[in-house]
Amino acid sequence: MRENEMLEKDEIFSKVLRAGRRTYFFDVRATKADDYYITITESKKFTEEDGSYHFKKHKIYLYKEDFAAFREILDEMTDFVLKNKGEEVISERHQRDFKREYFSDNTSASDSSNSESKFTDISFDDI
Repeated sequence: MRENEMLEKDEIFSKVLRAGRRTYFFDVRATKADDYYITITESKKFTEEDGSYHFKKHKIYLYKEDFAAFREILDEMTDFVLKNKGEEVISERHQRDFKREYFSDNTSASDSSNSESKFTDISFDDI
């Protein structure tokens, strides 16, 4: 079998989720016995100070016999997080370009007059 034919057979169904610096690839692939399994690949971009960049990738192989248990645990874990922490992404507050108006108390960055008060604006509950 030619290499292109093998690649075509391997790439059965794919979806991509772009999420900031991360990209998730969901791929249906075939085993040698022509059964299907899923790979989930996280690719994260890292930028160096000189402007160059590289990607780190992590991959999970998920086989049919594990689908039901995987889905059940994933649903349970996502429900737990959303129930206990809501849908707001707290880590966005700590990004360099975070806008203060996202805070519920509507304070602005100019409300702090010195560096000491800016430092104490962070609650340890936010970490």
